Amino acid sequence: MEVSEVPESTADPKSIKSFNLTFTHHGQKHTLTFADSETITDLSDRIFADLGIPPENQKFMITPKFGVLKHPFPNPSLSLTNLQNKKIILLAPLPSDISSLLEASSQSRSSARSSPVKSATPVRHRDWRKVQDEVTYTFHSILPLSYLPNPERSKRFLERLRDDAGIKASMRKHKFSVGVLTEMNPAEHTTHESRTLGLNRNRGEAIELRLRTDAYDGYRDYKVIRKTLCHELAHNVWGEHDRNFWDLTRDIEKEVEANDWRSGGHALTNEEFYNPDDHGVSGEHVDGGGWTGGQFVLGGTGGGAINSQGIPVGGVGRREAIAKAAEDRIKKQQEAGRGSSGELP
Repeated sequence: MEVSEVPESTADPKSIKSFNLTFTHHGQKHTLTFADSETITDLSDRIFADLGIPPENQKFMITPKFGVLKHPFPNPSLSLTNLQNKKIILLAPLPSDISSLLEASSQSRSSARSSPVKSATPVRHRDWRKVQDEVTYTFHSILPLSYLPNPERSKRFLERLRDDAGIKASMRKHKFSVGVLTEMNPAEHTTHESRTLGLNRNRGEAIELRLRTDAYDGYRDYKVIRKTLCHELAHNVWGEHDRNFWDLTRDIEKEVEANDWRSGGHALTNEEFYNPDDHGVSGEHVDGGGWTGGQFVLGGTGGGAINSQGIPVGGVGRREAIAKAAEDRIKKQQEAGRGSSGELP
């Protein structure tokens, strides 16, 4: 969030001191002017008046420290002056999305009334509340890493996770709303001791998933990654890996499996992201707990170094770890080759 004082030369000396507050909604910045005495409730009312988004559909992601605030607010008298030097993102469906849902619902009812009486036939009922919830409780942006090979394929992988029936059902139940779902660069999260599979930044500002194999020549198995996503969604509520966290993770995993009606809980061999050899290996861990602090930058590469395959990696401080990881991987391939046919695979 950006806050700037209104120039004194343009303000009435007798008026109350005011300031500008900037927030982002669906990638577009909006700036509103408020008096020092106004509160988070006044911000909600202004958004309703100016953007047409009802308070009950508003959800504010404020970083750092504040986290997620939604209506009804725990502290409705929270002064907007406390939001100075904060970044604020409004997570809410566009008014046009809500209008289209209501219009479609109205047309459906009107058509039913005007239609001639017919013999009763089974009809598929559409739950419009569910449709509206899916617009609100979802991943609002999909971001593959454009500097890695085949970003379009990564985009399809992320979109499939977003549209997974089980994931959608669990996100609706727990009212999870995530700003960005993106992939992580394996080289930036690999050491000779471990491989990180996922990260949740600032309780839902962004979730990063390790989609690719270490050699960048393929993708991890879909269900392995989906299980990692269940783990990261639990970090929207609990930061530490305590009993509360693991209970919620287990609940999410059960909900996802129970609602996985498309594949009936079984992987299909002709699926694009089916990898029968990916069962998880020793040395992998999902994450070190919910990550808090800093800002997630869309399109950021995290550093300027390039590895031998032309893949961007993290800053200079990671080079030794990345080199060691590559060396260990080559040794394992050589040992596997000698153990089978005596030749490198």
